[in-house]
Amino acid sequence: MLLPAKTEVARQLRRYRAWERVMLASPADRAVRATFEDSGYTLCVLMGKRCAREAADAAERYLRTTLAVYLQEQDGRPRPTGAVRRGGRAVARLSAAAP
Repeated sequence: MLLPAKTEVARQLRRYRAWERVMLASPADRAVRATFEDSGYTLCVLMGKRCAREAADAAERYLRTTLAVYLQEQDGRPRPTGAVRRGGRAVARLSAAAP
């Protein structure tokens, strides 16, 4: 899976949040709303999400975690927590994935 550079995600997330504040301050302004929606769409494309709110949440998670943790969270599989010896070979112990 290809992921964008964290610097680009951070830049687009800042842009989205800035336009969100402007849009909430003047919701009747069509130009502001259009720019806000464009910034949300860009974030959706970057993060591979269908909803701008989900894309913003995913961007925040991506920026505060390591790449491996982020990919495991997106995958939805349990995370290995350690190795346990069974029958002479090591077997990975799995824990429940954090929501």
